[in-house]
Amino acid sequence: MSTPLPAKPRSLLRRYLAAGYALFIIYASLSPFSGWREQGFGFAEVLASPFVQTYTAFDAMSNLLAYLPFGLLLALTLRVHFDALKSVLGATLGGLLLSVAMEYLQTWLPSRISSNSDILSNTTGMLIGALLAVTIVRQAWFAHVTEWRIGLFRQGAGVDFGLALMMLWMFAQINPSLPMLGNVFITEPAYGLSMRMPDEPFSLWESMAVSLNMMMAGLLLLTLLRVRRHAVVGVVLMLCTVALAKFVAAALLLKSWALLLWLNGEAMLGIVVGLLVMAAIGGVSRVWLFRALVLVALIYLVLVHWVLDSGAQSATMRLYHWRYGHLRNYVGLSQTVSSLFPLLLGGYLWWTRATRHQEEVKE
Repeated sequence: MSTPLPAKPRSLLRRYLAAGYALFIIYASLSPFSGWREQGFGFAEVLASPFVQTYTAFDAMSNLLAYLPFGLLLALTLRVHFDALKSVLGATLGGLLLSVAMEYLQTWLPSRISSNSDILSNTTGMLIGALLAVTIVRQAWFAHVTEWRIGLFRQGAGVDFGLALMMLWMFAQINPSLPMLGNVFITEPAYGLSMRMPDEPFSLWESMAVSLNMMMAGLLLLTLLRVRRHAVVGVVLMLCTVALAKFVAAALLLKSWALLLWLNGEAMLGIVVGLLVMAAIGGVSRVWLFRALVLVALIYLVLVHWVLDSGAQSATMRLYHWRYGHLRNYVGLSQTVSSLFPLLLGGYLWWTRATRHQEEVKE
């Protein structure tokens, strides 16, 4: 017989993921956050306009799919405290309010188009995601997966936030216009299939950035796991997941000649060096592990912000065959997440250290 799950404390991961996804939606809806001005029409006119004026099948499907994970995460969070009906209604209403707020603010952005059909598509996505959430929580496999996760990772303040950070890190790595675990945009000019790509000088700085990025994720995983030897499997699974997701994204978004540009020599050397350094320091005490993680994050921040030039987003757009405006938001979002990750990691380390100090004082 399985033991009952400590529902409320372990629901923090769902809360963090739901809050993070809401921030993703806000970023994607309001980017580039500039040029705010009145455009000569009110939001009431947008709501009252015929659907055919702004509706396209692609926009409807993309908006539905964009909000569906948010509905799933929000309903999973609410389900810990409420019954299925209230969870579905609460998640759908939350998505509706967020969608209305985003569409209203878009009326002040000349680069965006506010649409009542988007509100309908977004709310439909929330409803589907919420219904999916209340369905899967009844399944036995969901309870087993939750129990497995609780047993695999340490207990204590900040662990769920650390797990959310790991997922955030993996999201930032999927962008196919960046090398594997790298932060410098690929900007090779588009040559025909019969022409040879020009040779680029090998950059040790880029390899160093990849190594530090690899070490940030790996050392963070070491601080979260209950048994450190599981970190080997965890790191391999992370790298395989990122590589597979990156390849799928490249296959869907990039031109055929650019399909594997993200798998360059700098990235491969950086990953190997990062793994070797992790293996060398993986057995140190928890205190020194935290100190090493702080040092790695600081060096990474200095390197990517003051030494390396990541390049402009516009320069990488020629790699893509995608023609919709969502692409620039996606590229910008992944770059922003990658830049903020070391700072969020520092916040996690400070929080964990402060909480541990408080626990020691109480003892």
